[in-house]
Amino acid sequence: MLRVKGLLHYGLQVPSLDTGADFYGAFGLETAERGNAVVIRCDGREQDQTVLTEGPVKRLHHVAFAVEPGSLREWQRHLEGLGLRLLDAPAEVPGGLWFRDHEGNLVNLRDEGIARWREFGTTDVRDANVGDRIRRIDQARWVTSGEKPRPQRLGHMLIFSSDVSASEAFYTRALGLRLSDRIINGGPVFMNSGPGDHHVFGFVPGTHPGLHHSSWMVADIDQIAMGARNMASVGYAKGWGLGRHTLGSNLFHYIQDPWGSWIEYSGDMDRITEDWQPNDWDCPAAVWSPEMPADFITNQEEKPA
Repeated sequence: MLRVKGLLHYGLQVPSLDTGADFYGAFGLETAERGNAVVIRCDGREQDQTVLTEGPVKRLHHVAFAVEPGSLREWQRHLEGLGLRLLDAPAEVPGGLWFRDHEGNLVNLRDEGIARWREFGTTDVRDANVGDRIRRIDQARWVTSGEKPRPQRLGHMLIFSSDVSASEAFYTRALGLRLSDRIINGGPVFMNSGPGDHHVFGFVPGTHPGLHHSSWMVADIDQIAMGARNMASVGYAKGWGLGRHTLGSNLFHYIQDPWGSWIEYSGDMDRITEDWQPNDWDCPAAVWSPEMPADFITNQEEKPA
């Protein structure tokens, strides 16, 4: 069965490219103009992570996944065999195969490798002294604990779906994604693309399609907390965190972006292998955290006409 190699990037249409570039830059990411778009990358990683295009309202433009180099023809036959109609590539993001999923979301498959990401250095990963396990001696941790985070990579994203079970089935059949875990009674669904992070993609119940959040990996709890503080200092104080999730187990702090979606500093996520067995869970979203904002699972994007 064909399976995508992983999540490459996502595209957003936003009312102001300047606002978008300022926001992602403040978050700790690199921004650059490319034609009529703004491209977002992580420091030290040669791969687009977000592509911003300008339009009248904010909306999720597309989601891009990596496939094995040289496999696009095989993927074309697979997608057409499922009855999916292939589309012309948008001018701002040429290349690959393009189609719409069962809810109208634009999906892009690109036959390119997943770029290596920057390894965390000694100033990023600070050894913790835990009980009798002493790793840090004659080093003052606080001196480097206040540095502004530089996210290493886009880890995952969740989108809204009016039927999370149907979305799980579609992306399993069309892209070969596998179920990682889900919360029962119509809760979120988390999916993976093979060994690696517990999830790279997933679905949150909602009335219509849209971006719920993107998640960006940083080194440790200090970088998550400092990221939240830095964003609050430039006007983005509304968020949720600090906390630790249940499914995936990652530490988190979410910040609401200028358009009502969320962006997450994340670290210490569960890693899985091909032997991982998914489960249905009756659990909250977090093991510990402040109270979730009332509008955290509200889709702020305009409903398509």
